[in-house]
Amino acid sequence: MSSSSSSLYQWIDNAEALDAACEAVAGASVIALDTEFFRENTFFPVPALIQFASDDVAYLVDPLCTPCTASFKALLQNDAVKLLHACSEDLEVFQHWAGVLPTPLVDTQVAQAFLGENPGMGYQKLVEHWVGETLPKEETRSNWLERPLTPSQCEYAALDVIYLLQVWQLQSEKLDGLGRREWLDSECTHLIEQAGRSEENDGQWYTRQRQLWRLSPRQLEAYRLMTIWREGETRRRDLPRNWLVSDKLLFAIAEKMPKNRYELAEIDGVKPSLVKKEGDALLALVKQALHCPDNALPTPWPDPMQPAFKRRFKIIKGVVTETASELNIAPEMLLRRRDIEALVMQRLAHQPLTELSGWRARCLTQAIHQALEESSL
Repeated sequence: MSSSSSSLYQWIDNAEALDAACEAVAGASVIALDTEFFRENTFFPVPALIQFASDDVAYLVDPLCTPCTASFKALLQNDAVKLLHACSEDLEVFQHWAGVLPTPLVDTQVAQAFLGENPGMGYQKLVEHWVGETLPKEETRSNWLERPLTPSQCEYAALDVIYLLQVWQLQSEKLDGLGRREWLDSECTHLIEQAGRSEENDGQWYTRQRQLWRLSPRQLEAYRLMTIWREGETRRRDLPRNWLVSDKLLFAIAEKMPKNRYELAEIDGVKPSLVKKEGDALLALVKQALHCPDNALPTPWPDPMQPAFKRRFKIIKGVVTETASELNIAPEMLLRRRDIEALVMQRLAHQPLTELSGWRARCLTQAIHQALEESSL
């Protein structure tokens, strides 16, 4: 079945062996997944190892010589729960290598955050917390693209999925007891939706910038268009974002709104190579923003330093902090800072609180409305 094996793992280095492994776990109700990858000079992660398990034997798939098969794609999308820990980059690997995302998904890091623990708890601490085992750390920074992998690397990779199954069994019991499985399912469904909408996400990348309030609507439109362009180009060329042009530099260009190459070159941080290679594309996007009809421009971003914004932000943040304390979860699992800012913006614009839905709405909406009304805001 494989070129090498141990009692802990089986090594998969061809399509036939992968299909056989898929058949062996096809009836499982829970499948643990993990990946090892390299990401330094590319936009997409380079898959170096794919791990999966449904019991105490892990399958280690070598993606350097094993194509993703129809059986593995089907396995990723069958009815079994797919376990991952801190899954965001792993989802990129599956999307790129397999062409599909693992569903239904459970992220054990998210599960732990709903159990009142550190929302960013690492896998080694998670295993120690639930299983009482201390995992080896020496392979954490291994070069997973080297072949052959050492027995130590393979055992490390196998334990990444084997212990995940034990952790989830204990987590799920506690989540069910607290009535929070719906919270986890909702959050993990959202993770899958976000991972599967790369082009739509490109259109929202600009909102990550913390200084948008400094831009006029027309500058904001230029910045938005340039970030969409940059995201598409880095994906098309398979380059890291900053190798093309950084968010900081795009923001500086949006502030200056250059009309020609000379004005573009005058902006601090813009190198001649950027002007030569990408200048025409960037200037065309700035021009597009300059000619955008007023009624099609983005809404100005509220200034977080203005008293009206600060007062509302403080009140909503207070409600979130108090509610999180009552639930014994980290405040950011209820609402992140950018979510609170979005609520403040909606309130200032006299709009309904559309950022809240599902269990978050049940936990927060009434309390937020009451706190704002009591403060006459």
